[in-house]
Amino acid sequence: MSDQDARFEDGGEHPLYLAAEDAEDLTVLSALVQDAVLTPADVSWQKGQRRLAVLLNRFRWEDRAAAERAGRAYERVRALLVIEGVRRVRSQGIAPGEADTVLSLMSVSFEQGEDGAGTVVLTLAGDGAIAAEVEALGVTLKDVTRPYTAPSGAVPGHPE
Repeated sequence: MSDQDARFEDGGEHPLYLAAEDAEDLTVLSALVQDAVLTPADVSWQKGQRRLAVLLNRFRWEDRAAAERAGRAYERVRALLVIEGVRRVRSQGIAPGEADTVLSLMSVSFEQGEDGAGTVVLTLAGDGAIAAEVEALGVTLKDVTRPYTAPSGAVPGHPE
């Protein structure tokens, strides 16, 4: 056993599997999925199971500093974002029938309603959004593939 504390980057090669049960938890998940890309075909509303599942290609923000120190390429990983207890799903700014359109996820937030219910909002670049009305906040994020080199080779950026 070492006398050094574990470092954040020590977990860099392990897949993420995190849950958000309150707004503070969701803030962490939102930071990890910022700039993830997906298509409308990657969104699955499983009405009978009251579940919304979104397959993302997320930028590995948790590995950025380690990649820069090592002089290696930035990475992305396929991840599954699942929202449980969904009553209803609405969207805006997503053209029906354009399953191959690339969307960029900017944030995930929770709009509190009554008695723990509310709406999980996935805000997309441009004017897009997906809103899932839920009985209670229950969101998971799970990496489902090994990391791969980010095709752009760059850190996602936003015009100021």
